[in-house]
Amino acid sequence: MSDSDWQPGANRERLQARANLLSKIRDFFAQRDVLEVETPVLFRACVPDPAIEPLLTQYHGPQPGTLYLQSSPELAMKRLLSAGSGAIYQISRVFRDGEAGRLHNPEFSLLEWYRPGFDHWQLMQEVDALLQVTLNTPPATYLSYIDAFLHYAKLHPLDTPLQQLQQRAEQWLTPVQAQSLDRDDCLNLILSHAIEQYLGVQAPLFLYDYPASQASLARKLPDRPELAARFELYMQGVELANGFFELNNAKEQAQRFKEELAQRKQRGLLQPVQDERFLAALEAGLPDCAGVALGLDRLLMLQTGAQHIDEVLSFSIQRV
Repeated sequence: MSDSDWQPGANRERLQARANLLSKIRDFFAQRDVLEVETPVLFRACVPDPAIEPLLTQYHGPQPGTLYLQSSPELAMKRLLSAGSGAIYQISRVFRDGEAGRLHNPEFSLLEWYRPGFDHWQLMQEVDALLQVTLNTPPATYLSYIDAFLHYAKLHPLDTPLQQLQQRAEQWLTPVQAQSLDRDDCLNLILSHAIEQYLGVQAPLFLYDYPASQASLARKLPDRPELAARFELYMQGVELANGFFELNNAKEQAQRFKEELAQRKQRGLLQPVQDERFLAALEAGLPDCAGVALGLDRLLMLQTGAQHIDEVLSFSIQRV
């Protein structure tokens, strides 16, 4: 440890930029009559997404047991929606194990909001409006997931045989590593290495209509069930937000959770408890709505020109 290791990563100007950004966000939603809420960081269950590894702790008080630090406030916020909250947003601290690097920290800030009566297209327009207010960006552009792969990777993400996708993955992995990947693993690798760098270079870009296998909490498209009503937002090659036209069918959601838990077991990953209260809320009636989660630290990096997430955090994982 050096004599300067106690110092924060963000200078005063970037700390002020964060405060200004939060103020603009709150003003934006106040003007639209979207209610700010808070939900717990600690829960007895978490989303079983195989791509996200949770952090957890042990509680020793009444009803002791494992508590998960939430990777997103999504499940709790949907319980509020089912109880009649109306449109809501939250600025929260969230946690993901094993994530540290230029764009990642295991603890980070997330802006998440839900709009009853919106589909994902209407929500993309509102996300675009928020960016124009906070970053003074030009209007966003739109590109389908399939067209992005056809244009930049010269392959069809749904029709290309798995073996061919694995062969493409060998550009970045050993043959043994590539052969161990499933279809979605291959697509995620190709997206991150061969496509993302071209997205949102001149203006924010919404990538939409993802494979249904990559959207555990989103509805499938009624006319194309192999696709889901999911979008991601990119700026300067950086993924900023992930949004859905939300699935509100409790039985279908329970089946998807079961499939994800099976994937986690196959990969030797932690088996989290299924959130029965969330499923009960869906059964009671989650209104038709769209929701999105936006990474505030990455947004602040783009706003301030920071090259590493440490530069916009008071104390990243390297400094605690």
